[in-house]
Amino acid sequence: MTRLAPLISDFLRDNMPRQRGYNPSSCETYAYSFKLLFAFAANRLGIRPSQLHIEQLDAALILEFLACIEQERGNGAVTRILRLSSIKAFMRYLEYEVPSALEQIAQIRAIPTKRYDQPVIQHLTMEEVRAILNAPNLTTRLGLRDRAMMHLCFAAGLRVSELVGALLTNLSLQRMPNLLVQGKGRKERSLPLWKETVTDLRAWLAVRGNVHAPEIFVNAEGTAMTRAGFEYILDKHAGKAAKTCPSLRGRSISPHQLRHSCALIMLQATRDIRKVALWLGHADIRTTETYLRMDASRLKRASRRRYDAGGSKHPTRSSLPCWKMSLRRRALHRRIT
Repeated sequence: MTRLAPLISDFLRDNMPRQRGYNPSSCETYAYSFKLLFAFAANRLGIRPSQLHIEQLDAALILEFLACIEQERGNGAVTRILRLSSIKAFMRYLEYEVPSALEQIAQIRAIPTKRYDQPVIQHLTMEEVRAILNAPNLTTRLGLRDRAMMHLCFAAGLRVSELVGALLTNLSLQRMPNLLVQGKGRKERSLPLWKETVTDLRAWLAVRGNVHAPEIFVNAEGTAMTRAGFEYILDKHAGKAAKTCPSLRGRSISPHQLRHSCALIMLQATRDIRKVALWLGHADIRTTETYLRMDASRLKRASRRRYDAGGSKHPTRSSLPCWKMSLRRRALHRRIT
């Protein structure tokens, strides 16, 4: 039987970061998936994770693991798909390292991706966003940091990883303020900043102090802000804002809802889904099309145009140019005759 430990170590330490160029955050996500899998397999087989063999990770055990994370851990279908994709990536690596397990690997790679319902994405209105941004105490250093951090996350439509990893050297507050962001797939994009966001960033940088961390936002100890730290800050101020904004009461506000809110506002302002995709750093525009289902104003305009084209007896905005053209043609015909 083939020992699992040296193969998974080589996959996470050499194949992913060095040969395939994965980001450290992606490697950590994959490593966490295998941590859950190996703990489940070791518990099911009654051995330690270091004693696992490749042949023991068959398709039946993988299916039991996927069912376990849904039923016992309460994970959704999206998390299940993420764990399964990590396992399949490792199996593709094993095809060349352990040829004797090709049949077993093929069975695992044949496990289908589970389909799931896609509800409308939750987002915040401008009134709710303002209530959250106004919640921090701006007379304190941490209050200035919290407002600047939440404002930048919303205005730039950043992912949490992009926000906490934003470097001070990539921020320019001069004539044309902008922030250079490195998103998924190591794709960089330069985002212009709103005047209000620049004001909050300058207020934070004035009290940031001389810390050694290269990131824009740091915690109370002077080290880089973490994902969990920002989630805690946003949840704290959302709870405070709920006292003055009734629509926030009883709701769980996640950092990604700030990103969704920015995307919807941009879509309503530009009416161009391609610009929204570029702003958010989406590699596939089909990901951005999700926001089309959120924008009720677009559906209202589309239904109005359809009604005007099919059942209206009077000239409307959509039919007015053709109506004017027909009058001009009639007047020209009278002149000629």
